[in-house]
Amino acid sequence: MALVETDLFEEKKPKAVLVALSEGAEESVVEASLAELEALLETAGGECAFTVVQNLDRPNTKTYIGSGKAKEIAEAVAARGDIDLVIFDNELSPAQLNNLEDIIGVRIIDRTMLILDIFALHATTGEGKLQVEIACLRYTAPRLTGKGTELSRLGGGIGTRGPGESKLESDRRHLKRRIAALEEELAEMQRTRDTKRAARDKKGLKNAAIVGYTNSGKSTLLNYLTGAGILAENKLFATLDPTTRLLTTEDGTEILITDTVGFIDRLPHHLVRAFRSTLDELKYADMIVSVTDASETDTERCRKRLVTDKLIEELCGGDKPVIQLYNKSDIAVEREQIPADAIEISAKYGTGIDDFIKKLEEIANSGMKRVRFFFDHASQGEVSNLYRFATVLETDYTPDGVFVTADCEAKEIGKYNRFIVQ
Repeated sequence: MALVETDLFEEKKPKAVLVALSEGAEESVVEASLAELEALLETAGGECAFTVVQNLDRPNTKTYIGSGKAKEIAEAVAARGDIDLVIFDNELSPAQLNNLEDIIGVRIIDRTMLILDIFALHATTGEGKLQVEIACLRYTAPRLTGKGTELSRLGGGIGTRGPGESKLESDRRHLKRRIAALEEELAEMQRTRDTKRAARDKKGLKNAAIVGYTNSGKSTLLNYLTGAGILAENKLFATLDPTTRLLTTEDGTEILITDTVGFIDRLPHHLVRAFRSTLDELKYADMIVSVTDASETDTERCRKRLVTDKLIEELCGGDKPVIQLYNKSDIAVEREQIPADAIEISAKYGTGIDDFIKKLEEIANSGMKRVRFFFDHASQGEVSNLYRFATVLETDYTPDGVFVTADCEAKEIGKYNRFIVQ
């Protein structure tokens, strides 16, 4: 008798209805936003049952969508009988959440709650978990109004991960104390990060921060360049915690490469605030590597590129050199909107990586000059000062003193003219 495989024991995916308002936007824009919301839902482990779009110029203050449309959704949900939650493609007020749950009869969450849920699901390090919990608690605190201990009815599933059910049921005063304690822990981690960054700065190493829309291939790029071995999945926000690795190029240039958390349209401000210490990697980087998914349509690519450029401007002021990479060139079809100065690569197969590394070297070495110094015994104290503005490549100790070969900032070399021997 042949054995038949069955999905009987597989975990059932929560089914959700996705809801959006047009607010005067073109149909293609609304569809793209809903498609992204569905991708977020799938990343959280759920499945889309159907979508609803209402043509309203502005949200209803009480129910976001019209009350009539809310009742239509309630009837459709009741008729199907297998809907676990309804997700709105925008942030809802506490009153809107309460009113919609009363009308529709199933759990209601919004785009922000869904993203927070995914961050809670993917946070692995102590710092990442702290940042997610702070963001969740900040979002939750104002939404305790009118629910009190009734939040226990949330149960488990999508939109309920993060700080945990017991914390969510705590009163607002307790939440404030908890947030303050977590922020102090995070501040201590930030001080540790600053100390490590200062140590890197003393070595004179250049730092490149990889940024881009979520799922554009940033982690795959870092893995290819340095063998970092970090998780790189075809999912949104597969990695949250920054990873820094050293890249040594063929000409001996050493560059620190940092992978950062992915961007997304309407990234919740609670997350931006909580992940500020992580996102500061952009502010302290010497150059920005902006990664765009070249395999998407021109329209989607441009939309996501605008989101990324705006966040780069907000986070680091736009005063740093930016290398534009268009990744996944091996499966790209539409290329009309790819800028002429961009570098097309495939982080998966290595196509175009040599051109990218040459650009990294060019920026890292701009303003740098390789110099050989000699310091006699009386001038040994100057060697430690040299490390502050130069990358020391070689030291050769002799009975009379020490020869030092270093890559130096051109503007600083004049201070040590008397020690230059070559």
